Amino acid sequence: MNTITRPSRESPASRRVEVTPSGKPRLLQMDGRSVTFVPLKIKRRHSSKLIVPPIGAPRTQMHSSFDLPLIRTLGKAFYWQKMIDTGEAANASELARRFKLEQGWVSEVLRMTRLAPDIIRAILEGRQPRQLNLHAMRGRQAEVPLDWDAQRKLFEFIAPRDPD
Repeated sequence: MNTITRPSRESPASRRVEVTPSGKPRLLQMDGRSVTFVPLKIKRRHSSKLIVPPIGAPRTQMHSSFDLPLIRTLGKAFYWQKMIDTGEAANASELARRFKLEQGWVSEVLRMTRLAPDIIRAILEGRQPRQLNLHAMRGRQAEVPLDWDAQRKLFEFIAPRDPD
């Protein structure tokens, strides 16, 4: 069996498809029309998505590790805080009763709204330090301070400097 080769001008993604004839071609005649049936086997190779920068742009490697449980919990924290701010819930105790959760856990999660903005941005972009996880954020290892500089020091967080 022959494999059909693709012209080189096609994208790398199209080269990941392999088309192979899987039987003999058959000629069919119907109402004066002639149709050739060629059985094919099409295989797609699994591949990852790749973003390619424009020609001439510098290539940079970016390693990110999205901590989905941490991101989801951070989202809950801000949602719950908004509920308290708008008067939908009076406090953490009422939120705990409403959602059938432990009051202590709700309070731990709500404390995450007091994080420094650059730390929150880094978490959402997947750029947080490896030791910055949900366990550390909820204050289990050490009480998370209110002072943003102390938070950065506690989590060994080095914020990117502005190019001013």
